[in-house]
Amino acid sequence: MGSFSLMHWVIVLLVVMLLFGGGRISGLMGDVAKGIKSFKKGMADDDDDVAAAKPATRIEGQRAPDQDASTTTSASTDEKTKA
Repeated sequence: MGSFSLMHWVIVLLVVMLLFGGGRISGLMGDVAKGIKSFKKGMADDDDDVAAAKPATRIEGQRAPDQDASTTTSASTDEKTKA
């Protein structure tokens, strides 16, 4: 009681095949596979975004490289306007 024999499973599979047909089941499995692939791709994209968005750590007493470039540019511009 509670477990099905092999013959019961065969009958259930035949009924499912008659109701849905082979084309619908294979199409459904294809859609499931596409969903899994897009999920994995989305998870990989999220990992790349997190790594790219992570800011650089600041070392005390030193400026970040992007700040050095902007202050150097503005300092050289100020020197040119004074001269």
